[in-house]
Amino acid sequence: MTNPSSASSRLPDPLAMLLAAPHRAMFLVGALALLANMVWWTWALLASWHGWPFASQAMPSAWAHGFLMQYATLSPFVFGFLLTVFPRWLNLVEVPKRTYAAVFGAILGGGLLMLAAQSGVPTILPLGLAAMLTGWTVALLSLGRRLVQNRRRDPWAVSCYAALLFGATGIALALAFACGASPRLMQAANALGTFGLLLPVYFTVAHRMVPFFSNNVIPGYRVVRPAWSLGAMWVLMLGHLALDLGGLAGWRWLADLPLTGLLLWQWLAWQPWKARRPGLLTVLYVALAWLPLSFALFSADSLSLAWHGTSGWARAPLHALTIGFFASMLVAMVTRVTHGHSGRPLAMGTIPWIAFLGMQLTAIVRVLADAARQPWPIYTVAALLWLLVLAPWVVRSAWIYLTPRRDGKPG
Repeated sequence: MTNPSSASSRLPDPLAMLLAAPHRAMFLVGALALLANMVWWTWALLASWHGWPFASQAMPSAWAHGFLMQYATLSPFVFGFLLTVFPRWLNLVEVPKRTYAAVFGAILGGGLLMLAAQSGVPTILPLGLAAMLTGWTVALLSLGRRLVQNRRRDPWAVSCYAALLFGATGIALALAFACGASPRLMQAANALGTFGLLLPVYFTVAHRMVPFFSNNVIPGYRVVRPAWSLGAMWVLMLGHLALDLGGLAGWRWLADLPLTGLLLWQWLAWQPWKARRPGLLTVLYVALAWLPLSFALFSADSLSLAWHGTSGWARAPLHALTIGFFASMLVAMVTRVTHGHSGRPLAMGTIPWIAFLGMQLTAIVRVLADAARQPWPIYTVAALLWLLVLAPWVVRSAWIYLTPRRDGKPG
């Protein structure tokens, strides 16, 4: 007869499984935040639209929405990926478990505290931001040590690390705001999250990995990933950021128009017409198409401000970038990493397809909402769509992160 205690000891420990590899813990944080932070935002939209009472908040809802989605939702995915691949890119020792466990705990705790600060306990905002910054610092020290050991010879690693430094600066600015500094620091923190952190990281990873993935499955594929396009992205992105933060949005087209051209050229240079299959490759190219489109919208917005002094685009360009590109690429890339690191086939399944196609619809609805006379109901529809299409994907992903690999391998 089997001893129940010995049988139970053979069951996988969820915490042990979660910490078996860096991407498991960090991807789980991000996946759950995809739903939790959007539930909070949906309620904030409904309360604002209908005039319902809302719990006291540490900052305006729109600022918190931008910060939560960038630093507490998308950034954990960034860390999960970089803590895994950074040492491999540099051919160095892997990040130890105690390090990525500390990053996991600090960013998870910080995100929860910040969400609580926006839901009735505003005084704990500095504590939440300090926790997030602590986790960020631990990750920077670990990755920075490896970058120095490599003598900064890998341009993609250097680019990603520079973006993480911008992200840490953004959190520090938000913490200063939470401690009583100027509200402009909070607005700058959100801008840094978009154009200093996420855009460079996403483009850098695509610059390195998309041609690599394509070359593995497309016969006769021509790899095009010149160092100059990575550098040009940084120069133009910093120009966009400087003009935006300097209150010169009417001149932002000076950076946005050439950035649109650069991003369109790079997308075409990657030969998207060859990526009709497999689906896991196709979705990467579809997501990348939103990148030049979003900056075409940014350019039109800036030119409208320069010529007419007003713009009817509101936040359509920003959401073409954040939902159309960031969220779509997130579903595509995270599905690939999750399948590959869990012993599953590298293929899009039904649930990932629902999430990806649903994200295209969500992006279109949110971008077009700014053209409506009464956009608030459409904003709410976009938020509900986000929740509807991502919920099955999040549940499935969470189950994968908490269970052993199918092929029996560690990690």
